[in-house]
Amino acid sequence: METTAAILHADLDAFYASVEQLLDPSLRGRPIAVGGGVVLAASYEAKAFGVRSGMPGRRARELCPQLTFVSGHFKDYQRLGDAAIRVLGDFTPLVERISIDEAFADVAGSIHLFGPAAEIAKAIRRRVRAELGLPISVGVARTKHLAKIASQVAKPDGLVVVDPETELDFLHDLPVELMWGVGPVTKARLAETGVLTIGQLARLPRGSLEPLLGDALGQKLGALAWNRDLREIKTHRRARSAGAQSALGKKPAAASVFRPTLRHLADRVGSRLRAKSRLGRTVSVRVRFADLRSVTRSVTLPAPISATATLAEIAEELVRRVLADHPDEQTISLLAISVSNLEDHSAVQLEFPLGLADEGRRPGAKKVLRVGWSIALSTGSATASDGRRSATRRLHWELSARFPTRSASSPKRIYDRRRERRASWQQCEPFSWHRPMGLERRPVRARASRDHAHDRRAPEDRALSAPTRRRGLRPDDGQRCALSRRADERQLISIRPIAL
Repeated sequence: METTAAILHADLDAFYASVEQLLDPSLRGRPIAVGGGVVLAASYEAKAFGVRSGMPGRRARELCPQLTFVSGHFKDYQRLGDAAIRVLGDFTPLVERISIDEAFADVAGSIHLFGPAAEIAKAIRRRVRAELGLPISVGVARTKHLAKIASQVAKPDGLVVVDPETELDFLHDLPVELMWGVGPVTKARLAETGVLTIGQLARLPRGSLEPLLGDALGQKLGALAWNRDLREIKTHRRARSAGAQSALGKKPAAASVFRPTLRHLADRVGSRLRAKSRLGRTVSVRVRFADLRSVTRSVTLPAPISATATLAEIAEELVRRVLADHPDEQTISLLAISVSNLEDHSAVQLEFPLGLADEGRRPGAKKVLRVGWSIALSTGSATASDGRRSATRRLHWELSARFPTRSASSPKRIYDRRRERRASWQQCEPFSWHRPMGLERRPVRARASRDHAHDRRAPEDRALSAPTRRRGLRPDDGQRCALSRRADERQLISIRPIAL
């Protein structure tokens, strides 16, 4: 166990709003919010009036009438966020970035170069302020969990160093919502049992959190309440989930609205998973209503999936479940799909058609392939040259499927038509034109007819086609040959001299 505080958590304060005030100095000291209909970020001047991220814009203006809304500059957010992370990398290579504006750093191996961890944290804050002009809060502790809590306590624009000898005294006096993993719902459940601080949570009898919060979350919070966190800094961490969302404005909660959107989102998520050879077991959907209140539902499957058809089917079922639980909600404004519990792609075991209830959700089932092609054709995406991936809308399939031959727009039919077109070109009479050196000709595309079936001339006349008659032509210096094609496809190419 580490006995020194060498883990840093750096978090840029009110990042989006601070960047806007940096780009426009006239906004400094004024309450501003990034966004429009919804508050994406608020400055500390606006937070003093109760404005928070995710709040409707109308409610924010009621709380703060002098609030100024600004549009986001996301390229500048990314650029300045990357620059702040590079400052941490100048002190240690062990940097774990967890979002656009925050990261962990392990400076245990840099103490002999730059001094104690507290001095390194001060140097980081000075450089970010001097080079970027942005405020940043840093927490220093023995574990990642406590370092993140320390940075939250240090806000705004502060530094908190937690001594390992007094870390439990510091931790147990803090409110329980500062813990990693405690959201509004978990906070309300703990409040019903009289748990408001981390110390009260730590003093609960063993095994009392699992029935209330579930086995995984109950055991996790029980350990974090005593600062038992064995996680290390991971410089190359893989994504733990993949998701996509779509804002709808205000649309009716009807199947004709959410079904195409869910298929589009499932395509985006599934394509990203298959591109990285990843599969997931847990599928979650989020539905936001007109009043910006969100409801989330999820399901964990026995086998990991990444097929677009299966994701779309599960997401539609979860959305219908949400709407059934909230019959009074008739308008939706956002839909989102997320896949978690990811694992590496493995060999797919084919399934026997036993008629199981979840047969359509097993990767090796025959039904998955049929449903996959039906969704491809319904979205107009089945234009591939093989059965594994399509060429439009990035619709990829993880299993090879037989082409549907009865559909007029199937890939096989499209391929056959292209093959016939190429064969007709090969049957056309070759084109050759001899011209003297130095004489430039106009580049004109000449399209040949499909075949000679439309040519009603006699065979001996058809043999003397335009290209054949043209071979003896030698333009003079004052003339130039121009290719032209008649609208009637019976004559291939005609030639006429043009006076210069």
